[in-house]
Amino acid sequence: MIVQSIKLACSNCNLRELCMPLALNEEELQKLDDLVTIRRKIPRGETLYRNGERFSALYAIRTGFFKTTVAAADGRDQVTGFQMAGEVIGLDGIVSDQHTCDAVALEDAEVCSMNFDLLEDLSREITALQRHVHKVMSREIVRENGVMLFLGSMHADERLAGFLLNLVQRLHVRGFSQSELILRMTREEIGSYLGLKLETISRTFSKFVEQDIIEVKQRHVRILNADALRLIVNNQGCHTT
Repeated sequence: MIVQSIKLACSNCNLRELCMPLALNEEELQKLDDLVTIRRKIPRGETLYRNGERFSALYAIRTGFFKTTVAAADGRDQVTGFQMAGEVIGLDGIVSDQHTCDAVALEDAEVCSMNFDLLEDLSREITALQRHVHKVMSREIVRENGVMLFLGSMHADERLAGFLLNLVQRLHVRGFSQSELILRMTREEIGSYLGLKLETISRTFSKFVEQDIIEVKQRHVRILNADALRLIVNNQGCHTT
């Protein structure tokens, strides 16, 4: 449910460098401002869009975290991704003109709504914007391929180590610590994303703590030995099944 819409300008947004191209002149920025006119506030637990809804816009996350989910064969929600401030969601709807997953806020969030038809028209006019849209799409393809690698060939400790390294790296790009993070998602949601049972996720977290690789206090995680996590991802550590 959307509870508030506010006028927003890209030209004075401190996340512009993360979700929009840098090489825009003043006239092009004004055109982009005219396109991105709405900021939506999504309360924690509410849905930005649902599977089957008509696709009309992409959303740049201004604040907060989201998860995307699809309904599994047994009726449970399967987590397909986690998205954070500075990233764009809604790309799943481009192919069939309708969304193929649910996007749920993991905490109170704000997104900038970009009408896709207008975005396409403007992209044809502004080359830098067209390249940036293609770059965003490519990044999502690469990320999905990475998830397939997690699910297809990695042991539990490799999956969790890779997940933690990827998450902290994405946060660091946004100005956060290289070694500390707050998990906005539950362990059950992490397990769903990585294709692991909750018990396996909890056991692997405990294993990393015992090995002095990480320190965990509720949802706060401190990475004590990033090199050890990298060794695990590179298939040089002990495995949890």
